[in-house]
Amino acid sequence: MGKYHSTIPVLFALFLLASLAACSSSPNKLNDTGKTQSSTTQEAKTEATQYETGRNAFQKLYVAARAFAADAKPYRLESAYTEGAPVGQGKAGIWSAQFASASRRAIKAYTWSGLSGEDVPARGISRGTEDTYNPANTSTQVFDVAFLKIDSDAAFTEAQKHGGDKLMKKDPKQPVFFSLDFSPRKSELVWHVIYGTNRNDAKLRVAVNATTGKYIATEH
Repeated sequence: MGKYHSTIPVLFALFLLASLAACSSSPNKLNDTGKTQSSTTQEAKTEATQYETGRNAFQKLYVAARAFAADAKPYRLESAYTEGAPVGQGKAGIWSAQFASASRRAIKAYTWSGLSGEDVPARGISRGTEDTYNPANTSTQVFDVAFLKIDSDAAFTEAQKHGGDKLMKKDPKQPVFFSLDFSPRKSELVWHVIYGTNRNDAKLRVAVNATTGKYIATEH
């Protein structure tokens, strides 16, 4: 009888140790794909937000636009500022590009998004509506992609040297977005680094040559 009672504490202790071991290993439980729950959760967080420089985003959009028309050429590329975007790296979570097709006499916009959530475009590439294209319209002046040699990160670095650094020192969270288009007057492709959430409230706008990376002007 005494021997029977003496085994109870031992069995209880073994049960407790087994339970603690199971609890400590539960966060790494394998799912159906063979990955642990913790690694799957981390991947989901990583997938939820993606930022790209202008050239990288443009390459994705250009491929999509070629399905619209084989002769599609870009005339504008622009980012949209979102809170927390690594603007200091010349990156954004949303980029939109407008393309024109002479053969179709039409223009069409494409947007790439690396974000998830409300009030942002769905992740991936989305297409805009098709509109009429007038080659004589200077606001839709197409450019050769070969001119795009300088990425948005380098354009930001150059803009910082011309007033941007002072603004960022005052406010490290200063919104910045990027716009790229062709200047018919000077026959050059231009990055516009805009310190603000839109052109109207911009504190500073700096133009940088997208082919050479050289400073052009501070725009007003």
